[in-house]
Amino acid sequence: MVGALLTVLTLGVIQLGLALLVRNTVIDAAAEGARFGALADNSPQDGVARTADLITTALGGRYAQDVTAATGSYLGQPALIVTVRAPLPLVGLLGPTALEVSGHAAVETLR
Repeated sequence: MVGALLTVLTLGVIQLGLALLVRNTVIDAAAEGARFGALADNSPQDGVARTADLITTALGGRYAQDVTAATGSYLGQPALIVTVRAPLPLVGLLGPTALEVSGHAAVETLR
């Protein structure tokens, strides 16, 4: 009984670590994509492509299927907002689409 309890506890901790890895990777990729797309010589679609490439490299293409970019305002400044919707792994790498994160970056302009 103790062995079964320890096994379940260990698997739960490993699954929590995997979910946090996916979450942190997607957050970092969205922020990096927003910074890349907000550069003066890049477009929002460049930010989307960069985000999708980072997520695909780190986690796989399944996690990079829903990446969008929009211009807007963040803390009163013009910004590029990259949003990623990805599955949150609940059992192994499987799970419902429940994770939505955004990365923000101030838009650069040339004067």
